[in-house]
Amino acid sequence: MNINKDTLLCMSLAARPGNFGTRFHNYLYEHLNLNYIYKAFTTQDLAAAIGGVRALGIRGCAVSMPFKEACIPYLDELDGSARAIESVNTIVNTDGYLKAYNTDYIAIERLLAQYKIDAQTPFALRGSGGMAKAVAGALFDAGFRHGVIIARNQQTGQRLADLYGYQWCADETGLDAKLLINVTPVGMANGAQADDLAFSKHAVIQADTVFDVVALPAETPLIRLARKHDKIVITGAEVIAIQALEQFVLYTGVRPEYALVERAAAFARS
Repeated sequence: MNINKDTLLCMSLAARPGNFGTRFHNYLYEHLNLNYIYKAFTTQDLAAAIGGVRALGIRGCAVSMPFKEACIPYLDELDGSARAIESVNTIVNTDGYLKAYNTDYIAIERLLAQYKIDAQTPFALRGSGGMAKAVAGALFDAGFRHGVIIARNQQTGQRLADLYGYQWCADETGLDAKLLINVTPVGMANGAQADDLAFSKHAVIQADTVFDVVALPAETPLIRLARKHDKIVITGAEVIAIQALEQFVLYTGVRPEYALVERAAAFARS
């Protein structure tokens, strides 16, 4: 890759930056001969970071926890995918105009359809942050009406539940869900709860499908337990590959062939 004055920079902002996006995007840039480069960052000053995206002409910015909602006041426009759930994971800069999207929503919507999960399935969603909003919104739009939001924070959990007519509870007490979805950092590599289960063994045994949006590692403790009990599993590795592809398309206007995307995702996970 030859970096020059015309090279366009794309980036990510996360509390704990990972390598997947950097490796995925740069792999595609190189193989498609695109004059772009991608770099992951973290920040203690979100307003200044978003101001830098605008001022320096950074083409695109992926947004991860805990910035998905906090970044909204610094943006010019929300696409429908972000506006409906008030959560952003992608910013596109066009001549200083910052428009936000949510490709997490697109990924969840696609995976629910791909795995043919019946919309009548009762589900439990653990978490109430920005990613939880994307998942809950995608579930509702796909016709899921029987759900519980599990969140220790009653204010955010109740608000998310009320938004879609779901129930809220602080813990798993009395839970009877056939679809379990973890949208918290529990099980995330190098985190304080890296070895913990997002749902109890009892809840997993009762379930038919277990969906963990944690991407690193792809085989979280929850996913390993679900496989052990022969459950249908959907991993965060699948989510991150789809949402990263949609970000790539927004930044570049290019949609790569499926085989190339598969190779990029495999490279990013290696």
